[in-house]
Amino acid sequence: MGLSLLAYLLLTVTGWWMFRARTNFHLQPSWLRLLHYSIGGSMVLLVLLLLAIGIVGTLGHFGSLGHSQHLTAGLIVVALTLISAGSATLISPKRAWARSLHVGANVVLFLGFLWVSLTGWVVVQKYLP
Repeated sequence: MGLSLLAYLLLTVTGWWMFRARTNFHLQPSWLRLLHYSIGGSMVLLVLLLLAIGIVGTLGHFGSLGHSQHLTAGLIVVALTLISAGSATLISPKRAWARSLHVGANVVLFLGFLWVSLTGWVVVQKYLP
């Protein structure tokens, strides 16, 4: 989870950097967009990996899913992450709505990460003796 949060933080920084360059009519470094996409792709993979680990671990320990709000929070985070990544691939001057969707999904994703972190703490307490 920590790596996903780090990726989110780095995406916020690089996204803000690209926004500032675009709105101030400055050239952004050529590597910045590639870095942003690479970190974003890594975050998608990390979130999907966490989902798989959570499902397998919960099924193995409890035999079923849905023992807490953590599953709901996790599925929402996965959905928001995929919406953000999908909308990022659509961003262009002809599709200004895609940038708004991308940024909006990331703002809500912050709340999702908070929720999944809080509910995850409760789940971790169940595993500890």
